[in-house]
Amino acid sequence: MRAARYYGPGDVRVEEVPEPQLKRGQVKLKLAWCGICGSDLHAYHAPLPATTCPTLDEPHYVTGETLPITLGHEFSGTVVEVGPGVDNHKLKKGQKVAVEPLLSCKEKSCGPCAGGYRNACPHVSFLGIAGWGGGLSEYISVDQDLVYPLPDHISLEIGAMIEPLSVAWHAVKRSAFKPGDKCLVMGSGPIGMMVLKVLQARGASWVGVSEPSTERRKMAQQHQASQVFNPRSEDVVAGTFKATDNQGADVVFDCAGIQASLDLAIKAVRPRGNIMDIALWDDPATIHMNNILFKEISITGIIGYDRVHQEVVDALAEGKFEGLEKLITRKISLDEVVEKGIKALMAEKDTQIKILVHP
Repeated sequence: MRAARYYGPGDVRVEEVPEPQLKRGQVKLKLAWCGICGSDLHAYHAPLPATTCPTLDEPHYVTGETLPITLGHEFSGTVVEVGPGVDNHKLKKGQKVAVEPLLSCKEKSCGPCAGGYRNACPHVSFLGIAGWGGGLSEYISVDQDLVYPLPDHISLEIGAMIEPLSVAWHAVKRSAFKPGDKCLVMGSGPIGMMVLKVLQARGASWVGVSEPSTERRKMAQQHQASQVFNPRSEDVVAGTFKATDNQGADVVFDCAGIQASLDLAIKAVRPRGNIMDIALWDDPATIHMNNILFKEISITGIIGYDRVHQEVVDALAEGKFEGLEKLITRKISLDEVVEKGIKALMAEKDTQIKILVHP
């Protein structure tokens, strides 16, 4: 079969590899769509941490694989084969599914794994980053507990967006958010837009978005953000306080991961409010702790997700998300993954949100 293989920064090759073998408790999927994630861009630009991605010489702790690995962790597909030991009431041949690609050590001595929150495992990674196949290929074999059937009316394109939606869902769930809250989102890239959609689905009464890119601000407006700010020319803090009866945002979601966004978040959040960090940071941040102290702010962060994929599928089935398909800004073939996928997201980041690849 054909797959997009990652050899290291700047080196992704579409090549022939053997089809995956089916093990006990697994299903084999014919992949339909795979989204390109920001972590894929990071990997193309520079090496990912060794705890997340293997190297040519050092295998990943969980998978035991070294580079090259098959890329892609935001994917959907159709079950083409069911292995022994699989629950046939849940998974059947021909079924449309989405996949939770989270991998962890599952060792009894690992506190997070033993406690159920595997996303905080020190060896956490993902299918399509650590090995064991990926979504940028024709087929993959996956453990049944990572596979979620899709309702008939949910397309496989939307199925491929369940993984990033789950990141946003988990962030909102782990924050101090309550229905009716007024929230501010810093950055309206792919994850920022997903957070906007989740907040709307979960009953936020006001969602402001701060975004310097003109095109991305337009996208946020098209998706019914309550108010959109240009932080380069507008006073985001004053605008947020005006929209919240001079109280400040109940929760600020930082999807930008830069010093300027954190500074604004601390100023815009209300006393005893919550800042939720979702962004991966390239550089260390500086915080004057008195600003946290005097407002009694709580700052939390998330990595990936924790047992929320079924909740997202259920919310989709109930029609709680509107216009998700409009976040898909391009569909390409596997042969185009580098030039029209990875490189396009780097060069056209103001206009591209989610590019889907059909293996």
